[in-house]
Amino acid sequence: MESWKTMLQLTPRSIRLLVTDHERNEVLKAVLPPFPRHPRELLTCLEGLALWSGEAVSAVICVERRVDPRCAEALFGDGLLPLDSALVRFDCLSPQSRRRTIPGVGDFRQLRLLNARRA
Repeated sequence: MESWKTMLQLTPRSIRLLVTDHERNEVLKAVLPPFPRHPRELLTCLEGLALWSGEAVSAVICVERRVDPRCAEALFGDGLLPLDSALVRFDCLSPQSRRRTIPGVGDFRQLRLLNARRA
């Protein structure tokens, strides 16, 4: 089983999450509030995805320039990226073929482009 590709985009108004399988079919997408209520929310969510998929998750994070620094600090602590865990490894990417997509929940074009660049 190949691991799912997990991509996060931090915007001023939300955190967008896109998860695709090895064929780039969308498995999950979500729009989350920009400020978590608990410092381990993001890591716990991604660890759950890793457990569900049966493989460790590599999560690519794209942070827009206009994002409130307090949002990144709430998600990642004092560092630029959250600490990796046994189930989740984080990478950072700068912002820049059509497969089966899940309709609704807003615009995910930028995450799809980043996903294509990662392939």
